[in-house]
Order: sequence, then structure tokens, then C-alpha cells
Amino acid sequence: MDKQPDDEGNVIDLFTRKPLDENESEKIIRLAPELDGLEMLYSNDANPGKLFSMKILCWALKKDGTVDAMVPWLNKLVPAQDLNDPLNGHWEGYYDSFHDHAFFEPPEYKVTELETAANYFESKGEEADLILQEISDNIGTHAILTEDNFHTIMLIHVTSWRLYSDGRIHAMLADEKKVETTPILPKDECLFPAQEHESFRYFFHHVIANKIKHGDPDAIAAFTQLIEE
Repeated sequence: MDKQPDDEGNVIDLFTRKPLDENESEKIIRLAPELDGLEMLYSNDANPGKLFSMKILCWALKKDGTVDAMVPWLNKLVPAQDLNDPLNGHWEGYYDSFHDHAFFEPPEYKVTELETAANYFESKGEEADLILQEISDNIGTHAILTEDNFHTIMLIHVTSWRLYSDGRIHAMLADEKKVETTPILPKDECLFPAQEHESFRYFFHHVIANKIKHGDPDAIAAFTQLIEE
């Protein structure tokens, strides 16, 4: 969905129709979990002519009205179309495996869902730490933590993703010492934000995380290359 400019070329708030500065316009205000298995397509310079796919975590609505898919990438959650890393990946589009169809614009039904929900749940709070949403991780994301420069590592499943009123999105991990009930659900008191933990380094898809856990040589080699760069 395109940004909403006014007659003078300013970026306009989707709901108030007032001009936004560049930082404010990029602020995420609503998430919609991806529940149908849609994927992001990407390429990298190391494999010319080849496309790779990655499960989409959710779709995000920014304050200026633009919508994009969100994927865990290296050490943060990023909009798919922002990928522009020659070594690790360039965004190439989206993919619907059910219909075997590649496409390049967010699905209209997701745009409608996001806009309708954002309008209904619009927050008037100004506190930066106000939690707007917390959605479950449904693609098996793991966070890797290390206290000794990767000599030993911990792979922890991401339980949920928490959106704050200032647009930050934190991956929430469970502190096993604080678990009182199971299953662990979003907003549980045992959860803590991965990105604020001093030992946090990267996110991994569950397939790669499980290969690392089981000592797969190719996964270990790829992981070693990543941490040595």
C-alpha cells in the first residue's frame, strides 16, 4: 500500500490526516499474524539466479498507512522490503505456496484487517512502554544467546512478539527459573525481551536452530561463517 501524501508532498497520518515527520511515519502501529503460510522471497549475491524463501511472521501497518511483511532477520525483526544486504539477502517478493503464486504487494485482506483493527484499537496513550499488542510466534523462531563469544550457546524458542506504543517490537523469551504454569502464553510474567538481554546475538528459523542443536555440519559451518564476519 502506498504512502498517503498531501498536496505539498508531505507524508500523512492514515487516521488523523496530519503531516508526519520521517521517523514518525515509519512507526509500526498494528500487527496481523500470518496464519496461511505466506513466505518472503529473497536472493543474495553468493547465489546468483537463485531464490530462497522464508516464512513470514506477521504483517505490519505503519503510521503512514504502508503495510509490509515482517521477518526475523539476523538480530532484529525487519520489514521484508527493507532487506538490502548483498551477502545475506535482497527482498524479491512474496510467495503463496497454496496457489503457487508469487506477488509483490501485501494481500488486500491483510491491509483491510490491519486498518480496521488499528482504527478499532487506536491507542491514545503516550507512554513509550505501553504494550499495544503481543502476538504468538507461529514460525518457530529461536534466539541465540552466548555469554562467552560463542564458545557456548543457548538456543531459546521465541514465545511471542510484543509491540509497544513507540513502535518497538521485542521478541519475548521465557526465563525457565520463573515459569510457574504451562503452556507459556504471551504476556506471561516469566517472559523477557531478547533484544534487551546482554547475551542475545541472533534469530534463527526453527529448521536451522534444530540442525545446530543436532550438530548438522552444514548448519554449523554456516553459523560459524556468520559469527566470524
